[in-house]
Amino acid sequence: MKARSKELLDRAIEAMVAAIGVYNLPNLPYRAESFTILVINAWELLLKAKWLVEHKNRLTSLYVLQDGAKKRRRYKRTRSGTPQTHSIEYLARKLSEEKILDEAARRNIEAVVELRDGAVHFYHHNLELVEQIQEIGMACIKNFAAAVQDWFGRDLSDFYTYPIPLSFDVPRATLETVSSTKEAQKLLQYLNTLKTGYEDATARYSVAVNVELRFVRSRSSQATEVRLTDDPSALPVKLIDEQLRERYPWDYRELTQQCRKRYANFKVDERYHQLRKSLEADQRFAYVRYLDPEKPTSAKKKFYSQAILKEFDKCYTVKK
Repeated sequence: MKARSKELLDRAIEAMVAAIGVYNLPNLPYRAESFTILVINAWELLLKAKWLVEHKNRLTSLYVLQDGAKKRRRYKRTRSGTPQTHSIEYLARKLSEEKILDEAARRNIEAVVELRDGAVHFYHHNLELVEQIQEIGMACIKNFAAAVQDWFGRDLSDFYTYPIPLSFDVPRATLETVSSTKEAQKLLQYLNTLKTGYEDATARYSVAVNVELRFVRSRSSQATEVRLTDDPSALPVKLIDEQLRERYPWDYRELTQQCRKRYANFKVDERYHQLRKSLEADQRFAYVRYLDPEKPTSAKKKFYSQAILKEFDKCYTVKK
């Protein structure tokens, strides 16, 4: 029979694999929210596995005592009558205080818990919050793999891969906030405070990491050849028309309309045109579609990503 800590560890890894798998399912409407729920499930099981190791595998060490019941060992019960276990926040704080859990990892868990709570209570679209899931979620996975190796000697490099950056590349309209913009900004400020003092994304444990995908030329004979193509025999990193339109859904008219709705002081004037044109060279914000891709002189039309609003937010006043 497996030790309880070993069983919890196995379940934790399975939950993390499920979190990654769910997020990378194409066109899954609720994937960002599902990811935050599953990834916290994985971390809670991992922390409980480590807690049991540190407490001689005593299951009762995970139970929450009733107030003033230390001598009689009476435990709080759930609605079904089973003993209530310590929360992920409690375990993370205690293990951090004992220098077992890295503080950056604890802060990352706190950030993901906040995002998870938002998903459970049905938050709606906010582009910046979606980007927070990208940065914090990737750090959460990285920290998990590091902790599994440091605590249990398990190397997860051959167990699963990290294809999430390809999915996270485009901020999707999956996490929306029913609260006002002001309330959403408070959440963003809170998440940013957790990063303060822990900005080194190259450290073994991180609060957040930058997610960036680049294709670069390499002279190495061992480098893998990758091309943007619709050829089914090529390495499957493809951007078809449908995906490009998904990433860049707005033409000039729609972008302008979205700005009118979003900003109190917006005008279609020289300032707007200059700002828009300055961002068009950045593929994070704009994409030029040619009638004939082989002929750059053919008719063309620009399309814009929703992420461009983040740059406009710096120059215009968002409506309350």
